[in-house]
Amino acid sequence: MTRSFTRIFRFAPSPNGPLHLGHAYSALLNGDLARASEGRLLIRMEDIDVTRCRPEYEASILDDLAWLGLDWEQPVRRQSEHFDAYADALERLRAMDLVYPSFLSRAEIRAATLDPAWPRDPDGAPVYPGLDRDLPATEARARIQSGAPYAWRLKMDAAIERAGPLAFTEQGSGPEGETGTVTATPALWGDVVIARKEIPTSYHLSVVVDDALQGVTDVVRGEDLFPATSVHRLLQQLLGLPMPTYRHHGLIRDEAGKKLSKSEGATGLAGLRASGATAEDVRRLVGLPPAQPTPST
Repeated sequence: MTRSFTRIFRFAPSPNGPLHLGHAYSALLNGDLARASEGRLLIRMEDIDVTRCRPEYEASILDDLAWLGLDWEQPVRRQSEHFDAYADALERLRAMDLVYPSFLSRAEIRAATLDPAWPRDPDGAPVYPGLDRDLPATEARARIQSGAPYAWRLKMDAAIERAGPLAFTEQGSGPEGETGTVTATPALWGDVVIARKEIPTSYHLSVVVDDALQGVTDVVRGEDLFPATSVHRLLQQLLGLPMPTYRHHGLIRDEAGKKLSKSEGATGLAGLRASGATAEDVRRLVGLPPAQPTPST
């Protein structure tokens, strides 16, 4: 019997450090769901930060994933090899007059948002004040040509007006228990960065372009990215891209209740392997059942 619909999952780490137990949980969950649905599993390297991402980290990540028993399709997509695709998407947003070059420095942003009542985005950062949103085009071009640092930001109010009301399907649960059909709230982020002077993209832009180009049907990732889904849903609508189904899962946390972090020396898979742990040990540590065989076709 021929399947009429194949579900496509992806695990998309950044190769800027070794994998820890939190990554293992997300990767294994994606693999389990792909196997159970007779779907496909893709691996994508989110390496747009070319200053921090390194080939040796990518190699160790792929080695760890293979050790965990994951089987994925080739080739692995590397975002650093697809800047043209993101630049094209940015140009489409520019053509709709939905982005602008922002020039405020971090110090200027801090000075403009000192009021304790100033709104903050879901990550806790002050919403961009937009003091340069309405710069004359000639002045903006002159600053760019002079070599001034800048970032391309989304004109959030205009983008929301163009897109209209938005929602997404959540099969897991957001931090506040959100599930089912969830109303998107991109306005909470203000004028988010879509691209930078030195990199023609951002996490938000590249992830929605990649998911569309790779035909991803199911985005399974940590609940810390739940708020960003509203921005992704907005960009999908503006760019005419399909909407995947989302499933945000809980995070693996340390003894103090903090989510694991590469920068803070979170328990790494390499260390566990060196200590004699097995892939099944890792599954138990992150609360997943033993691996199941691939369903017969």
